[in-house]
Amino acid sequence: MATGRVTTIERADVLVLGLGPAGASAAAAAARAGLRVIAIDRKREPGRPVQCAEFVPAIAGIEVGDLAVSTRQRIRSMLTFVEGDPPDAKADFPGHMIDRAAFDAALVAAARHAGAECRFGAAVRRIDGDGAVELADGRTHCAGVLVGADGPRSAAGRSIGRVNAELVETRQITVPLAEPHAATDIHLSADIPGGYAWLFPKGEVANLGAGVSPAFRRRLKDIVGRLHARLVERGRVGPRVLGTTGGPIPVGGMLEAAGTLAHTLVLLAGDAAGLANPVTGAGIAAAVHSGRLAGEAAAAKVGGDQAAGAAYAEELRDVFGAALDRAVRRRHELACVRQRDRAALRRGWIAYPEYWTA
Repeated sequence: MATGRVTTIERADVLVLGLGPAGASAAAAAARAGLRVIAIDRKREPGRPVQCAEFVPAIAGIEVGDLAVSTRQRIRSMLTFVEGDPPDAKADFPGHMIDRAAFDAALVAAARHAGAECRFGAAVRRIDGDGAVELADGRTHCAGVLVGADGPRSAAGRSIGRVNAELVETRQITVPLAEPHAATDIHLSADIPGGYAWLFPKGEVANLGAGVSPAFRRRLKDIVGRLHARLVERGRVGPRVLGTTGGPIPVGGMLEAAGTLAHTLVLLAGDAAGLANPVTGAGIAAAVHSGRLAGEAAAAKVGGDQAAGAAYAEELRDVFGAALDRAVRRRHELACVRQRDRAALRRGWIAYPEYWTA
């Protein structure tokens, strides 16, 4: 008598992959519309381990939600150091330094309150051509709409041929901050190829890190270490390293955010859709906003709107397209900088008027 493993198939209206800001926002929006929503994440708990610089700039027209529970410090301005020169100050550059784990946990709690089933420790093994999602434990999920909010190397995106081809690799350490600081510090140099270094204050500590093109990944530890040593020498930060993290950021610009697998509509949100800014790497606000739009589009599709996916992709282009296209151009220009060309570095950074010219 033949024996075999029995496959458990669970069905929902909407299946969300990833419970970061994009996924949790999508799950909440779809659940509020009265749909059965299952959202899964391979992590064991929301937001941990943290792989984020934790700065949320204030972006006009983009609603991030209630940051009160997770804000650890308000940011007022930006200081940009070009090749170690004295900083150029941008006085009006507001934002929030958040506790990313607390931020994610609050979004997941809101999704659960709306009625979404949020499950952690659930890794995706594969996505079939009919849209069925098989988990590592053998369970299979099927849904009319699949929302891919599973990061820059999205399995959902890969299933419909949408892949973030350009990434930046990052390394970040958390260090004691010697004195209060209300600005984000940005360090631009030809010695940081394809990216920049930063110091983001968060109360009594600071996140200090750098991002580079993948070809230079092995230099990251040295880049961050040298900046740390320099700031210790100047009395800005302490020598202790309180934590280390890192991860990839998509920098190739926005992908086509909707596709199909048989009868399943697939929507991509956040980093999975390439919405992180290719110059700054900022992506939290875009993740929350796109996640909400994806959840609403999922509800429209389940309700019978066959154009919901196309409308969602068009709305993302309307909201983010121009800014991301400019950032991609500036990033590609910076890729050609091999010498200490201060003018070129300034043109490639958002704090300078040159960045915003045609």
